[in-house]
Amino acid sequence: MKNENKTKPTSVSVAEFIASVPDPKRADAERLLTIMKEISGEPAVMWGPTMIGFGQYHYKYASGREGDYFAAGFAPRKAALTIYLLEGMNANKNLLQKLGPHKTGKGCLYIKRLSDIDESVLRELIVKSYDYVKSHSIEHAE
Repeated sequence: MKNENKTKPTSVSVAEFIASVPDPKRADAERLLTIMKEISGEPAVMWGPTMIGFGQYHYKYASGREGDYFAAGFAPRKAALTIYLLEGMNANKNLLQKLGPHKTGKGCLYIKRLSDIDESVLRELIVKSYDYVKSHSIEHAE
């Protein structure tokens, strides 16, 4: 299939991946792992080589392309922790103002250190995004 999603669940151990993350990002990755497990009630699964996902949902683009993706997830990258908020940033402008220092992309939240932000606001953002994804059939414009 030519339009197949490149990001898929793998059998790589999440614990081994996190153990390979250099400090100080490793401690933040361990904390995010705990937070997302608590919120989703789902086990952590590696998606591709660097993303950790929880739960799953099905998406469909207007073009007909469709696939599956994690319902909540993050990646401990060198520059920042990338937290995937699949509800999008526009839905959460008020919460983002209370979060602390961060940057955003279309569906990504970038945080340098968890200690820099308000964890209760981060939890609320993750809960909202996860609940949205799990309760909606997601259709995207490509």
